[in-house]
Amino acid sequence: MEPGTLRELARRHGFPAADLSDGDLAARYQYEDFIGFLEAFKWVTQHLRTPEDYGLVAYRALEKLQAQNVRYAEIYFSAGICLWKKLEVEPILEALEDARGRAEAAWGIRARWIFDAVRQFGPEEAERVARLAAGWRDRGVVGIGLGGDERSVPAGKFRGVYELARAEGLHRCVHAGETAGPQSIWEALRELGAERIGHGTSALEDPALVEYLRERQIPLEVCVTSNYATGVIAAGEAHPVRRMFDAGLRMVINSDDPAMFRTSLQAEYERLAAEYGFSEAELRELARNSFRASFLPEAELAAYS
Repeated sequence: MEPGTLRELARRHGFPAADLSDGDLAARYQYEDFIGFLEAFKWVTQHLRTPEDYGLVAYRALEKLQAQNVRYAEIYFSAGICLWKKLEVEPILEALEDARGRAEAAWGIRARWIFDAVRQFGPEEAERVARLAAGWRDRGVVGIGLGGDERSVPAGKFRGVYELARAEGLHRCVHAGETAGPQSIWEALRELGAERIGHGTSALEDPALVEYLRERQIPLEVCVTSNYATGVIAAGEAHPVRRMFDAGLRMVINSDDPAMFRTSLQAEYERLAAEYGFSEAELRELARNSFRASFLPEAELAAYS
């Protein structure tokens, strides 16, 4: 949600943010550390109250993606936050689907949803997210994810949730190795059967893990700007993205929460070229990786080759 959209929603609902100056509103989108980001994320999402709010944000996000020539997107939707806010989820999902359909009709961009649970809210709520996702599997949902603070609850606590997701035919993603070390990635792989790892920034600290990821070509969703914004990578320190690529890891470049990190997918690619020496051929390889790592069926994937 861009700051301008947040102000629009604040005015719609009579929230105090409607009266914030541009500078004060921009300050809400700056964080000293990862916990600070989570607090800001919570504050921003509290301005989403109605299905119409969610539909508006989804449509504008897809509009920005198509302007960057994105043809297909798998977008995380924090269903766990909706449950935490005690919102009626079904009408929100209807609004998301309406936005997705309108965007595809207008611009040809296709999108699917990954329902994200919040780790610190515990496995019981995560199971509710998984059951929601299963119920919408024929309505644009391809998988589940597990975000939030990976240090708060061990991955093993969610094993039953991910077994349920597998049984329901859902793909499985896990944020790991962002604010915790390689062991967090191992747990996501061994305990939850993760098919994609969100971030995986600490993977290079464990040579055995690097070999495991490389041999199996398990995708890592790398978010360079996000890692600096949350302090996961310190200012002035080189991001491991170059070394990860050179080690043969299958990376896909992501913008994470693009508005909250003041970035875009295009900006992430430009940053790799400008700061980390990625050639045009290497950037093309990363773009191809994004399709190879997607959850598109083989028959549909061929249309983008």
